[in-house]
Amino acid sequence: MANGFSWGNDALTLRFEWDDGSPVTISSVEATTEYGGTVKAVLDHRIPIVEMEVAGTGHWIACDKLIHTTLGRDLRYVAHQESEDMARGVRRLDIEVAAPDQGVAVTVTYELPDGIPMFRTFATVRNAAVPAGDGKRQAPLSVEQITSWASAFGAPEGQRADLAAWKSIEGKYDWLAEGRWHAMPLRDYFPDMAEELTNVDPRGEHRVVSTSTWSTGRFAPLAIEESERFGLAWLFQVEHNGAWRWDIGEDTADAYMALTGPTSVDHGWAKNLEPGESFTTVPASVALGADFDGVVKAVTDYRRAMRTQPDHIDNARPRVIFNDYMNTIYGDPTTEKELPLIEAAAKVGIEIFCIDCGWYDDSGNWWPTVGEWLPSKTRFPGKKGLGEVIDAIRAAGMVPGLWLEPEVIGVKSPMADKLPDSAFFMRNGHRVVEQERYVLDLRSPEARRHLDAVVDRLVDEYGVGYFKFDYNVQPGIGTDVDSDSLGDGLLGHNRAYLDWVDGVHRRHPDLILENCSSGGMREDFAQTSRFQVQSTSDQQDFRLYPAIAATAPMMVLPEQAGSWAYPQSTMGVEESAVNINTTFLGRYFLSGYINRMSDEQRTLVEESIAQYKKYVQPVISSSTPFWPLGLPGWTDRVVSYGLYAPDYALVTVWDRDCEGGTVALNLPKYRGRETTVTPIFPDHGVDEWPVSWDAAHGRLAVRVPGDGYASRTFLVAPKA
Repeated sequence: MANGFSWGNDALTLRFEWDDGSPVTISSVEATTEYGGTVKAVLDHRIPIVEMEVAGTGHWIACDKLIHTTLGRDLRYVAHQESEDMARGVRRLDIEVAAPDQGVAVTVTYELPDGIPMFRTFATVRNAAVPAGDGKRQAPLSVEQITSWASAFGAPEGQRADLAAWKSIEGKYDWLAEGRWHAMPLRDYFPDMAEELTNVDPRGEHRVVSTSTWSTGRFAPLAIEESERFGLAWLFQVEHNGAWRWDIGEDTADAYMALTGPTSVDHGWAKNLEPGESFTTVPASVALGADFDGVVKAVTDYRRAMRTQPDHIDNARPRVIFNDYMNTIYGDPTTEKELPLIEAAAKVGIEIFCIDCGWYDDSGNWWPTVGEWLPSKTRFPGKKGLGEVIDAIRAAGMVPGLWLEPEVIGVKSPMADKLPDSAFFMRNGHRVVEQERYVLDLRSPEARRHLDAVVDRLVDEYGVGYFKFDYNVQPGIGTDVDSDSLGDGLLGHNRAYLDWVDGVHRRHPDLILENCSSGGMREDFAQTSRFQVQSTSDQQDFRLYPAIAATAPMMVLPEQAGSWAYPQSTMGVEESAVNINTTFLGRYFLSGYINRMSDEQRTLVEESIAQYKKYVQPVISSSTPFWPLGLPGWTDRVVSYGLYAPDYALVTVWDRDCEGGTVALNLPKYRGRETTVTPIFPDHGVDEWPVSWDAAHGRLAVRVPGDGYASRTFLVAPKA
């Protein structure tokens, strides 16, 4: 290539190249590793930095891939500009490319936070056609798909790229079964077809697609591509709370990856641009490292750096939460039920007390009556109504919280008739109805004003300091109101919702927000970057939950991951320990009738919170997740998850009725060092699990008893 430049910082460098007859491509990516080394992926197989289709164009190889587009191939370099946001510590690069004869100009943007080998990227396409002089209306530029990122996988310098050297680590999601991660060799997706004999790249792809608004309802918008042979790993994620797609595939010369938001073929999306109008893709982000652990650390650091409220009061010291729903009140709150729970919660050390669904309902059926958000008078019959309960929470030294499902209006809610049709998702003149709820369209000023008034009233009148924002339905493909396509209406709503959340934070900067969508159905970074707490599941079986809790930090920060613990008075010590350890290395998130427990049972909960505040709370916001036994499978009998804190590691082991025996936990960071190993929860009143440390291999051997459900959390501290 005749032209090129390098851009980046001390953590990551991108090399761009082009010539007069070729589009701009990335020729190499170089990144620092956790231990001070560097890795470099050389991309000899060149893919344009943006691939796109507009009406009237297509692929230059007949296929349904996100790459090989004729317009992507035809775009040519125009200019580039570097800048820096000093306040955020983020460098920015804008590269402008264009196809003037087709009236298309695109600016591809890269944002790189200081010291982190992971960057964000997105593209802005503009209709650059010159209006016709005869006054006739020109056809708009109709965009049907455009990538936020596309590149080859590459190989180390001097080695030949090889798809067979890679495996893909991907996550499947479902309600009550979030975070089921698995690894697949790429050659299992793409058989060797001898395509080089045809001189045409393969036409298929491994396509992962999410539709509507549960962005993690089926699959994770994140994957890791790892090659042990090459000593390279890529991590990529689509940062979007709606419809998205990512592909990996084979070109004859190398593997490729491509990320995008909604597309015409997958989501019924198209965006029409008149001359001078522009459209910006949803963001994606990409990390390069030497291995799985390296890119997990990179994405963890990136998430902390790129949060929209990085200095929020709750970030550094995530407070302990009690919520009255799971395996407890189940959406039937009353003054009589709440006051004993509030008293018990305060005594064991809870810092935030959240009243879940039903607080607004007088009918006895809280589901279809949501939307007006006025406190029930029958549930809270005292003179101060709900205020009596909230005052009790505050008097006990806790932050009061309320559940809201802001994006829906129940079909039996008074607001269903008070708001116009334009405030809702509509298709063919009908409101979209899903399980007795209408879905608000946050592009609507009326919908926004209603929700702003609700939040402001509850904060100003009651002093609510915590909201659990839930979301239990989704509106399908989109809305045809004020949109170029159904998918365009959906994308507009997705972005308007994020803007609404940003507005809540601007008006109430200390307000703590929890992101819940029937559990973990929206764990994308567009959402989680704006919330302090992330609900990981609605799973009610404590024997199944460890696999969900242990994998949650693949998608969210450890300090955000609110996995339910719901010990009950009917449980023994070991069952209670399994429950509590499920939340212990995340955001401590308690439920259960602690007011009905014996003194011994309540003391166990109190001790767990004290240990959490001593060992976890001070360090969790600077910790890095790791998995001593690898990412767990859904049915694994032994599950383990850990956090590397600055001065020690915390490791939880769950015995899920295994056969017993010794398990070897890998802590490679401490290889070659002597350590002390201390059980911190439960740390007395239970059988000891013998442990031994193998410094030479960095392994902790733990004797697991088997024959039942039990759990322990250990502190592993390297000696000076």
